[in-house]
Amino acid sequence: MKQLWCPWRLDYILGPKPDACVLCLPAHTREDEDRLVLRRGTWNFAIMNKFPYNNGHIMVSPLRHVMDIDELAPEEYDELFRFLQASVRILKARFSPQGINIGLNMGEAAGAGIREHLHFHLVPRWNGDSSFMAVMDEVRVIPEHLRATYQALKPLFAAEGRLEQGEMPCGCSKSSC
Repeated sequence: MKQLWCPWRLDYILGPKPDACVLCLPAHTREDEDRLVLRRGTWNFAIMNKFPYNNGHIMVSPLRHVMDIDELAPEEYDELFRFLQASVRILKARFSPQGINIGLNMGEAAGAGIREHLHFHLVPRWNGDSSFMAVMDEVRVIPEHLRATYQALKPLFAAEGRLEQGEMPCGCSKSSC
């Protein structure tokens, strides 16, 4: 008999199931920690995947409910790719992966699990992370609890946002440092 410990899944099993798009965030931020939102921008956001393929699996998505990349306005597109770059830097700093899968599945036929809301997946990878567990028994091992990963990543995303706004790592502005 196989037993796997995934305590964060109990919230999904017992909790209410949303009628609306799970990637559409409310304007307020009261739910951000529960939803594992790492950072909000003007047009986009970064969020942890609650059902990760690997430790540190995050997603970057437009705030606007949009299905297709060619529907993005230039400012949404520009910020989306800045968020992707920042996410890569943060994942490298936190997890030291040997690679990162970055994927966009646009449309159900392309494999999009949430086809109505455009989102990129960023999945840190390490040589050998498809260990015997995944190969022999189709089981993935996630070594860190989702909440612990969130607590570690959240301040890194906050610092990245402050840097984008012109604040230096020491807390000064670029013009006064």
